[in-house]
Amino acid sequence: MDFSYILNILWIFLLLSAFMPLFQQKRLEAARVRWISRLEKKRGSRVITLINRQETRTFLGIPIIRYIDIDDSEQVLRAIRLTPKEMPIDLILHTPGGLVLATEQIARALIRHQGTVTVFIPHYAMSGGTLIAMAADEIVMCENGVLGPVDPQLGEYPAASILKVLELKDKNEIEDKTLILADVAHKAMAQVRQTVVEILMGNGMEAEKAEKIATTLCSGQWTHDYPITFEEAQELGLPVRKGLPEEVYALMDLYPQPSQRRPSVQYIPIPYRREIEPVPPKGPGRAAS
Repeated sequence: MDFSYILNILWIFLLLSAFMPLFQQKRLEAARVRWISRLEKKRGSRVITLINRQETRTFLGIPIIRYIDIDDSEQVLRAIRLTPKEMPIDLILHTPGGLVLATEQIARALIRHQGTVTVFIPHYAMSGGTLIAMAADEIVMCENGVLGPVDPQLGEYPAASILKVLELKDKNEIEDKTLILADVAHKAMAQVRQTVVEILMGNGMEAEKAEKIATTLCSGQWTHDYPITFEEAQELGLPVRKGLPEEVYALMDLYPQPSQRRPSVQYIPIPYRREIEPVPPKGPGRAAS
């Protein structure tokens, strides 16, 4: 066989391998737009997605983990600006958090919007995501979805834990760097707490209730990744309810995690209907079979 022919086949294979991820990404984006349009027609709203999920985007297939950043806030603010003042906004939120500046900008823009704002949380909206969710008139969560504390973090350390050092040690025994961090931590705690109060009161919440929620979420009583369940969010007094539209779940399916050699989770992706008698739960003193 002619060597040049083999070489041409190899080049074609390499080109297809290089451009295939781009074609797949374009197909995903087109499918996302279709589901967004479908949800907008169903609810008569502007649908905005803020989904920070790990995806393979680069030529080399390296996974990139995203957080809420300034680019995200600029795009969300632009979408809000292009929306008529009276039109409802539905924000689909899935994020581990992000920059305080970016999340606060988005939250304040949602507060200023005159139409009804609904935030949908299919899985989780932690840290800055919770700050944004509190700007909504209504938070619609999956029954297994979670929110998170909004206590500020200074690098790898929680601000509340840095302040705790001042209580446990004499100031003369503490390094200057730690004292500087403690000063910044004190300011960050006060700023974030005030922001939460203003956002909640901007939605018509009473000052006393807003202060109580802000104290709970910002004080550092939990670790920063503590999951606040639907029931806990209700007890806190946040405007949460269940009942996520199926379109939201379908849209989330279009944000796949990067493929791996061996999947950690596997199942047949179709809904099942129970056709057999359920196995009765184990009672006291009954051994498992």
